[in-house]
This record gives sequence, C-alpha cells and structure tokens, in this order.
Amino acid sequence: MTKALIPAQRHEKIQEFLALHKVVTTTDLCSLLHISEATVRRDLECLEKKGIIERTHGGAILSQRLRLEPQYNQRAQQHQEEKRLIGQAAAALVEPGDIIFVNSGTTTTEFIHHIREKTDITVITNNLNACHDLSEINFELIFLGGTFQPRSISVAGHITLENIRQINASKAFIGVDGLSLKYGCTVPSEPEVGVVRRMIERAQGPVTVLADYSKWGVVSNFEIATIDQIERLITDENFDPRAKSTLESRSIDVILAAEIR
Repeated sequence: MTKALIPAQRHEKIQEFLALHKVVTTTDLCSLLHISEATVRRDLECLEKKGIIERTHGGAILSQRLRLEPQYNQRAQQHQEEKRLIGQAAAALVEPGDIIFVNSGTTTTEFIHHIREKTDITVITNNLNACHDLSEINFELIFLGGTFQPRSISVAGHITLENIRQINASKAFIGVDGLSLKYGCTVPSEPEVGVVRRMIERAQGPVTVLADYSKWGVVSNFEIATIDQIERLITDENFDPRAKSTLESRSIDVILAAEIR
C-alpha cells in the first residue's frame, strides 16, 4: 500500500511535474499522487494563492514570471519558426482598406514583414524594427512619434498616446510577453502599457493577439488587456489544446498558424 503524502510533499511533486510538463490535469494528479479530486483542488488552490501555479479548467499551468524586458535581439532568436508562421497567418487576415494598429515586438515585426505586398492598407505602429528591409512595401506605413525605448526598439510616452488618440483604426494586431487566463495579456515594460491600451481603445474592429505557445502561462509586470478584451489569438500548433478549448469557451477565436497557408 502506498504511503499517503503530507500536503507539503504533494505540493513539491506537483511543482516538479509542472516544471517538466508545464501543464497538468486534475486526473493526472489524482493518478500521480493517489488522492481524490477534492484533495487535488485544495492543493492547487493553495499553490495558486502562493503564485506558483494558475488553475485552469480541469487542471493547472505553471505560473512563469517575466520581470525584466529582454533585449530585442535576444527575443528575436527565440521560436523563430513559430513567429514566422504566426506572422504569415496574421497577414492573411488583413483586407484592402484596413487601417491597422501594430505594437512593438518580434512577432509583430514578422507580421509587418509578411504584409509588405499588401496594397490599399495603412499600418500605424510604434515598432521601429518595421523599417528594416521594407524598401519595397506597397502599403502606407505611419510611424508614431514618442520617446525611444532601446530594449524594444520602439517609441512610447505622451507624444505616442496623443498620436494614437487622433486615429480610428479598423483592427489591432498586438504582441504580448505573457498570456494568462487570470492575469490577461501582460508585458514587462510600463511605457508599452499605455500604447497598447490606447490602440485597443481606438480600434473599431477585432483585436488580435499574436503569441507563440511559450507565452501561455507567463505573467509579466503590467496588464495591457484582459482575456475578454481580445477577439482572436493566433498561435502555433504547440499551443496547449486544453488552453485552446478554454479560450474558445470564452468566445475567443484561437487560430493555429499552420492551418492557414
């Protein structure tokens, strides 16, 4: 007969499992720890209160914290193929006549590069990386003014917000550093918060988040939008299927980039 574990031992094993797998179901934990669903729920509630995990429908994910904004070049080296496919899929949603907001980030830069052949659209962005390798663009590109942010190669601040306030866009395509059911869409940079919130406020049509699978469960310092403020998420095929189902139950259209060619 297996010896029953005390709560502290169970919590340690739950954390070890999540460190390896990132996500766990209640059924998994019942089998792993030989305990009832009621005990699992109590254990997960305790770990969530400590900020270690975030409970989801039918289980939990590891709550990963992103405190400091990584340098742009560092982020650009991560998940390159996933970002390329996400950018390509997002480009397919841009239609003639669109006026779109795009914020800073490596995934949104990929998106801008994939719409270079689009015509009859206007792109408004604080993402200065968008000017790289865009000598042959066919659309109107408007850079927002503002204070230079070296870590993200973008602009933000009072001037940026005033520029956005004067524009009514049809759509917004937003890159994030963290995506969480409880904590929403988050970023580590406070200046970017105001920019994205203002973009969402001034977008008359859908708000689409571009985020690869690694962003799910990550929580950064500042919330730019709640989950319920976004209409679509474009991600990659490695995105957790349970998370996809949960988001879809909240009326969010989750698009896997590989499905759009």
